[in-house]
Amino acid sequence: MRVIVQRVRSSQVAIDGEVVGKIGRGLNLLVGIAETDTEAELDWMVKKCLELRLFPGEEGDRFDRSVQEINGELLVVSQFTLYGDCRKGRRPSFDRAAAPILAEQYYEQFVEKLRQSGLKVETGRFGAMMQVSIENDGPVTLLLEREAP
Repeated sequence: MRVIVQRVRSSQVAIDGEVVGKIGRGLNLLVGIAETDTEAELDWMVKKCLELRLFPGEEGDRFDRSVQEINGELLVVSQFTLYGDCRKGRRPSFDRAAAPILAEQYYEQFVEKLRQSGLKVETGRFGAMMQVSIENDGPVTLLLEREAP
């Protein structure tokens, strides 16, 4: 599983010009599911996204508080292209990405587990062509990766 985590001031996702998900201060999460992912990878990633210290504290430390500690918001967008392999040729291969049926199931589980935190969680629409607007704060952007053993 791969997640691009971006600390944002705001973020939104639109489909055909209609905004379907919008957040203020928090994290924009672009989520890719691998064919080998299991619930263990989902659980690890949820915990990491919620507990990673990416926000400034009162003392001025730039990485002192988690999204939970600031009562931030989450925008979760499915992104199978995170598993695009561009090492050969001119067109990416997506062989390592999960099949759409499995990927959607795990994506929905990931979102539900994040919602259990009590934070506001918005999403795009799985499999749709989306336009994502991100006001990155910092900028702070990290790649989280957890592969099944």
